[in-house]
Amino acid sequence: MSRTPPPASPHTGPLSPAEAEAIARAAHAGQTDKAGRPYAEHLRAVAEGVRRRGGDDEQIAAAWLHDAVEDDALSERWLREAALSRRTKDIVLALTKRSGEPPEAYAARILATPGARLVKEADLAHNADPARLAVLDPATRTRLTEKYARMRALLGLVGPAGSVGPAGQDGPAGQDGPDAGA
Repeated sequence: MSRTPPPASPHTGPLSPAEAEAIARAAHAGQTDKAGRPYAEHLRAVAEGVRRRGGDDEQIAAAWLHDAVEDDALSERWLREAALSRRTKDIVLALTKRSGEPPEAYAARILATPGARLVKEADLAHNADPARLAVLDPATRTRLTEKYARMRALLGLVGPAGSVGPAGQDGPAGQDGPDAGA
């Protein structure tokens, strides 16, 4: 069931990354990751990974919210009505996995959405962090390691999961920086 986030202050423009962070933290309050850690730690790591990779404010806001609809922490209706840029909303929706969706279709949607690949790269980098995976049982660790490596390949990401390319780039051609087109 979706939680109702705290009301945002009146805006003339999109929510800032700090405001997206506050909403995401409230929406995911009490949620933990597979290792039992507060889920907000993952969101912070993804947002920081986006920033380190040269992502802009819209991508950083999307990083904070990237799992909110998928985890049913916020509804799609909330996202549609939120004071977020169209691009931020599109990135969040692109990163929202759909029930029964093949990985190839998920990756294709991410690649077709400007700015989404960089956010997913940061998400995969944190998910594949050896320190996070080390606390899982061997079967889960192996399954997730293979899953994350496959998604990196589908997205055309090269190099180790935690590598950071030049500012605004997240792949060999650097097509997913802040000014990337469709």
